Amino acid sequence: MQISQTKDYTVISKLNRYVHELHTALYPEYFKPYHFEEIQSFFQKIINRENYLFLLIQDGEQPAGYLWAEWRQYPENAFKKAYQSLYIHQISIASEYQNKGCGTLMLEEAEQLAKAGNCSKIELDYWAGNENAKRFYEKNGFSKHREFVFKDIN
Repeated sequence: MQISQTKDYTVISKLNRYVHELHTALYPEYFKPYHFEEIQSFFQKIINRENYLFLLIQDGEQPAGYLWAEWRQYPENAFKKAYQSLYIHQISIASEYQNKGCGTLMLEEAEQLAKAGNCSKIELDYWAGNENAKRFYEKNGFSKHREFVFKDIN
């Protein structure tokens, strides 16, 4: 497996199907069905932003997954101290490569990049019903820092 940074929004858009369909299955009230052209247009618009990082993991020439992250600066204010983090928006792994260490390899690469960028944290969030994500992130040393709650108003 090899990991590289990419700006190939078409490959990212195709690989997005795996995470998007999981989100749609878990939370159909929030997520629209996967639509390649819409997803591709979205990634095409954002992929060259300097604060975004896209890692692609490949098995030879075969794309196996991606990690999408964002460099974030949190300024000091009256309540909090300043810090910089690498915020992971998504990890998507093709079904035939899931549970084979691809996600862990990309997290390790992201950690090295975060260290090189003087980040003090890697941050992310995941949907509460995604038990696989919860186990994966716990296994990779992430701990819960904050909880986001909601109340539906009918």
